[in-house]
Amino acid sequence: MNLLYAFDLLGTAAFAASGAWAGIRRQMDLLGVLVLGVVTAIGGGTLRDILLGDTPPFCLQNDTYLYLSIAVAVVVFVFHHRFEQVVYPLLYLDAIGLGTFVVIGTQKAINFGASFIVAVAMGVMTATAGGVIRDMLSSRVPLILRREIYASPCIAGGALLYACHMLEVNFAISALAAATLVVVVRILAIRNNWELPRAKN
Repeated sequence: MNLLYAFDLLGTAAFAASGAWAGIRRQMDLLGVLVLGVVTAIGGGTLRDILLGDTPPFCLQNDTYLYLSIAVAVVVFVFHHRFEQVVYPLLYLDAIGLGTFVVIGTQKAINFGASFIVAVAMGVMTATAGGVIRDMLSSRVPLILRREIYASPCIAGGALLYACHMLEVNFAISALAAATLVVVVRILAIRNNWELPRAKN
C-alpha cells in the first residue's frame, strides 16, 4: 500500500465519520446516518469520475471505499455518545483528507489532459462535493459557502500541483507540497478562526 493510498483511506474514513456525525446531530435513523456517511466520503470522487468520463467511478472499481465508509458510519452510530470527545481531532483528519483528495482529483484530471481551471476544479470537487451533499441532505448551508476557509486551500493546492506538473517537478515532491499546503492552511484556519472577507452593509 503506497502512502497516498493510505492517506486516501484515512481521508475517506474521516469524511465518512463527519457525514455520519451530521446525521446523528440531525437525529436521523441508521439508514440516514449511513447515507450521509457514504455520500460525504465518496460523493466528490464519484462526481469527478462521472464528469471526466471515467466509469464506473472509483468506488465501484475498488469497493474498499464503500465498505470503509459504511463501517465508519456504523461505528459512529453505535458509539455516538462518546464521539463528541473526538470531534475536534476529526477536524485535523478532515484536513488531511482535504489535502489528499485535492491531489488525487487534480492529478486525475491532469492525466485526462484537462486544462488548468478544469484540473483545479476537479481537485476542489473531489475534496468538497461530498460535504456539500452532506450539508444539503441535512438541511444546512454547505460549509464551503459559509465563512470558514475550506475550499480556498483546496484551490491553492490544486493550482500548486498543476504548476508543478507544468514545470515537470517530480510527482512525489509536488503531491507532498500541494497536500501540505492544503492541510497547513486548513489547520491554521481552524486554530485561528480565519474567515474570508464578506461584503459590508
